[in-house]
Formats: sequence, structure tokens, C-alpha cells
Amino acid sequence: MLHHAPLMLDIAGSTLSPHERERLSHPLVGGLILFARNFESRAQLTALCGELKALRPDLLIAVDQEGGRVQRFRTDGFTPLPAMRALGELWMSDAMRATQAATALGYVMAMELRACGVDMSFAPVLDLDHGESSVIGDRSFHRDPRVVAMLAKSVAQGQLIAGMGACGKHFPGHGCVKADSHVDVPVDRRSLKAILAEDARPFEWLHLSLAAVMPAHVIYPKVDARPAGFSSRWLQDILRERLGFAGLVFSDDLGMRGARVLEGREIGFAEAAITALHAGCDIALLCNQSMEEGGRVLDEVLQSLEDAALQGRWQPSLESEGRRQRLLSQQAPLSWDELVHEPGYHLALQQLNF
Repeated sequence: MLHHAPLMLDIAGSTLSPHERERLSHPLVGGLILFARNFESRAQLTALCGELKALRPDLLIAVDQEGGRVQRFRTDGFTPLPAMRALGELWMSDAMRATQAATALGYVMAMELRACGVDMSFAPVLDLDHGESSVIGDRSFHRDPRVVAMLAKSVAQGQLIAGMGACGKHFPGHGCVKADSHVDVPVDRRSLKAILAEDARPFEWLHLSLAAVMPAHVIYPKVDARPAGFSSRWLQDILRERLGFAGLVFSDDLGMRGARVLEGREIGFAEAAITALHAGCDIALLCNQSMEEGGRVLDEVLQSLEDAALQGRWQPSLESEGRRQRLLSQQAPLSWDELVHEPGYHLALQQLNF
């Protein structure tokens, strides 16, 4: 069978159990997402990532480290990063200073993560601040798509300098809906023309700056009855063909309520993963399932995807696997001890004082 590792899973604690080691060795597992519960200290995190890479050198290790209220690692030397909105506010008084600070944020965030063995952060957020979405809120840079694009591009540049690809989210825009897709099924009733004219513009403008994109668990009924992450119209016809994006597409967390409703019916985790892959996602993301019944859901999804491949209901993709492999940095990271003596790192920290 063609090798393709399209699932990103989680683990329960700060160390690996024997069952988790076995699960992560499965050839269909291509990534691991970390959370605050997986972090005790920098030394522990570095050891965990080292153990993961010894087990699977090609495993893509990721985390949500945007800044503000979405920053999983905050202590033991990790720099508290400002929320994206703070950069948007700085833009209004000094645009060039804001882009400089945004680049510094991307650089500091990526260098600290890579020093501990983490490959990527799901950042930056490209959603517009329409004042509607509580789940986005101050995670958004600004209301103006031009400001969002310029600041996000600066964050992505900082990540790239540090050897990390950037992941823009949540395509084509989560900022105009009140409902939280973690617990509900948000619906955005605007037309395709309206969405492309505003919310999707940063994705269009930054299609060469982003290594990855994550779609929203939002239904845009005037475009498709399916949420964007389950929609080939959104992911293939619009994101890839119309906007020219050639990087990797992650699903958002398939454990969210908004990810397991398809055309009015509830679906299971395995169907959600297969549907996302069929729609055009390269990697299906399953968060916070390792703690329930020893990760039974994760094992069931792995078995279901294996069965689907054997029965011809899902076909592995060499292109998708190539995109996943390209997110693994070819640039060796500095260790933390080397990083804290790096002049560029100290300059970037100073630029975050605004």
C-alpha cells in the first residue's frame, strides 16, 4: 500500500504509555498535537519530543502556540506572547513597528518550540474581527483583511526564519459567526462573493507564505451544505484552484461538535476523518480523545481507515504525504542553551515589548 500517514492524534499525559507508543508507530499516524496537559517543564517536553522522534523520526509534532489565551506552554522560560489583537492595535499607531513586532513574535514562538523538539504551531489566525465570534475575539489581528494579511505575513516570516512553516486558520473565515464550533454548528449565511471579498482575502494574498491551512468547522449554506472542512468545493475548487494554495490542509479538530454534523445528521469520528480526507484535507486532526477509555476512539479510527484503504473506500495520496513531509524542518534547531545566547533572539524579545 502507498505510504500516507494522514492522522494527527494526541496523548494523555506528560509521558508516553506503552499503548500510546504502539499507536504512534502505526503507519497511518503522521502527527501528534500537544496540549498544556502534556507539559510539565522544558526538560520534560524536550525529553518527550526526543522520545517521539526516536520512535518515529518523521512524526510531525504540533501545538497551538498562537499567543494570548491560546498558548499551551507558558512557563519555565517560554515567553508569554501577546494576543494577535495587540498587534492590530499597535498597527493603528505605528504600522511598521507592528510588522516588526509580529515578525519577532513568530520568530520567538518558533525558536522556543523548535529548541524543545516541536515542529510547528497552528498559527497565525487569519480570521477577521467582525465583533461576532467569542471563540475568535482577540485571537484576530483586525477587522481589515489588509491589516490581517500584513501582520500574519510578518508572523509567518518570523516562523520561517526560525525554520518553521506557518499554518493559517480558519479558512475561509470564522470571524462572522457567533456560535463556537467546539460545542455547536456555526452557520455563516453570506454569499460566496461577500466571503471572497473580505474574509478569504488573507488566504488568497498569503497563499505563498503559508505552509498549511486549517479550514473552519462552519457551514456556509450559500456555497455548500457541508462545513468547509468537509467540502471539496471549499478545499479543492476554491482554496486550491481559485486561490492557488499548494500547501498542506489540516482538518480542524474532529472532536469538536461542529465537526461531526454532516448535512443534518451526526457522524462518528471515523466517518468524519474519512469525509475530511475525501474533501481535500491532507491530515485529519483528532484532539483530546486519548483520555477517554484509553484512547478507544483513536484505535477505532485507525482500524476504520485501514479497512477503508483495503476496501478501496479511501485512497492514500502521495501528494498529501509529500506535503506532510515538507512540514518537517530541514534546518537543525538551536538547543535552548544556545538559543538564550543568540543575539537575534534577544533583539526579538525586546521588540515584543510594546
